[in-house]
Amino acid sequence: MKDYRDVIIRPVITEKSMKLMAEDNKVTFEVAKGVNKIEVRNAVEKAFNVKVVKVNMLNTKSKPRRVGRYMGKTQASHRAIVKLAEGDSIDLFGEE
Repeated sequence: MKDYRDVIIRPVITEKSMKLMAEDNKVTFEVAKGVNKIEVRNAVEKAFNVKVVKVNMLNTKSKPRRVGRYMGKTQASHRAIVKLAEGDSIDLFGEE
């Protein structure tokens, strides 16, 4: 089994992910490439001491972008949307 620090890279803080957190008790994380739902579930439960109900995974492909005359690509990412059990929460900003 992989260490949870090798699975979870960082939380994703966007307007959409904050709305999911407030309404549906779902937290979005950027995860390492090649991990599966079971590894993500175990890593989140171990790192934050919460009960995970469901995990959804998504891959975002890189897209071509242009800055002036230079062409490049955006970074590809692998994300996991984790639904937590009722009463559990993860404090991403350190507020208490």
